[in-house]
Amino acid sequence: MNMTRQNEIIKTDYLVIGGGMAGLQSAIAAASKGADVVIAEKADTRRSGCGANGNDHFPCYIPECHGDDFELALRQVNMTMDGGPWQDPTMLRLWLSRSYEVVQFWESIGINMRPTGKWNFEGHSVPGNQRYHLKFDGKNQKSALTKAALDRGVRILNKTPICDVLTNEEGRVIGAIGFDISEDTPKLIVFQAKAVLIAAGGASRLYPGITPAYMFNDAGCPADAGTGHALAYRAGARLVNLDMAGGHAGPRYFARGGKGTWIGLTSDINGDCITPYQDKPSRENGDIASDIWPGSYRDRMQAGTGPSYMNCTRTTDEDLDYMLHDAMVSEGIDSITDHLDQRGISLRDSMIEFGSYNIGLSSQGVDIDVHAMSSVPGMFAAGNVMGNVKGSLGGAVIIGMVAGESAADYVKTVEECPVEGHPLIQARLDQCNAILNRSEGAHWKEAASTLQNIMNDYAGIVIRSESMLTAGLTYLRQLKEEAHQNLGASNSHELMRTLEVLDQIDIGEPMFLMFLNRKESRGPHHRADYTYTNMLLNDKFQTVEKTKDGVVLDFRSRW
Repeated sequence: MNMTRQNEIIKTDYLVIGGGMAGLQSAIAAASKGADVVIAEKADTRRSGCGANGNDHFPCYIPECHGDDFELALRQVNMTMDGGPWQDPTMLRLWLSRSYEVVQFWESIGINMRPTGKWNFEGHSVPGNQRYHLKFDGKNQKSALTKAALDRGVRILNKTPICDVLTNEEGRVIGAIGFDISEDTPKLIVFQAKAVLIAAGGASRLYPGITPAYMFNDAGCPADAGTGHALAYRAGARLVNLDMAGGHAGPRYFARGGKGTWIGLTSDINGDCITPYQDKPSRENGDIASDIWPGSYRDRMQAGTGPSYMNCTRTTDEDLDYMLHDAMVSEGIDSITDHLDQRGISLRDSMIEFGSYNIGLSSQGVDIDVHAMSSVPGMFAAGNVMGNVKGSLGGAVIIGMVAGESAADYVKTVEECPVEGHPLIQARLDQCNAILNRSEGAHWKEAASTLQNIMNDYAGIVIRSESMLTAGLTYLRQLKEEAHQNLGASNSHELMRTLEVLDQIDIGEPMFLMFLNRKESRGPHHRADYTYTNMLLNDKFQTVEKTKDGVVLDFRSRW
């Protein structure tokens, strides 16, 4: 099988890579300002990304609800899962200040932001603070945003993953390479664009999941394989905070998001709370424990004090019915309720064991400025691929909007640059055809599982050291060489998965380098040989950048 190249070069002002929540919002914003926009989406924008099935909490600041003290709101939101020390304060200020605009826009396109008839804030809040997570019904969010994009003239190419961003000799973005996987035989597509948005999501599947034999059992979107990170890194963009890879929490072995949708208490095996935040279930506050201490479930198991449970046995009947039949449906996690019904499990009588899982990159990635532009001219980023701002729902779509507005202005300032003859085009075509013509090539799952074992065994979240990381980096580089020489694929789908694994290996390498360079213990990064926290690195982010002279590591201030 040979992959051919589509003759036509697709030309546009702004190429959006990834049709998730951030990508759609960005495309809408850019098109609304007159830019010609194309979305290239690996799956289908109507049901893709981490928001595929819905969301039910939108973090925002609405003055009529929260009052005029924006600084108070800023401080209090910084104490929720959408704040914290791993984003730039200027970026938090930016997205919170513009959050109400997006809420109003979503309501105007038919997303039900007030299912109770009023602005209603629930969950993800520290008891005693105001609540900032708007409870909404997001079941139709992807279809509504897709329609809004199409209505504004955005061209959407589904089944079109991107594998390279093209830059010119000056280092400016001029286009991209993708391929059409709608048929068994893939076809290479070349894009010419003045700007691109990297919005391909986080990086799942770098580490073994909670059920390693089923690697797509993931709390987020298992198709978010780190491609956006790899695209940006190979094109020379500065990445940040990759050394702070974290995990998620939820029902053990049943990986689903929406931990804030549960109305219960994080409890020990006896049903007693393990944190001091509240002593009874609260629909208004939810259980903040899993936001503040998402690794608690793993920590307690390792300490021998686990397991830990979500305890809804003291939740009122009214709140239980609301949680199961309204909130979880809006969040897109009603497969949990289906499972409970099928097994005859009553939350009135049974606690549900929770676990920590899915270590990966979510809100660790591309370093962007207040215009959402990376260090590469013409490359913007939004969503979970961002590294210095939270990429959960609010940050994703609001920074996506900012990126679209900024890109629409930027493309007016640069000339088109022809991409025909770019050396990456033929190199990528040759690589893909080599993969497709290896009749006895290794399967992508072999490389994927090997990568996960290397990451887990030598750069795991439990403990790291110079010797372990050095050995792991050596094995990773050996895997990279073997994978490029031996991986094979027999159709479009397998080629896509193969290129995903190669992207994951590409992003694993700078992660190892950053783990080695952070000679301290901080957050999820635990060093056996540097057990202390280096106070000189407080309020500093580690950065990594691939240059012509090699990989450059540095620390920068978050202020």
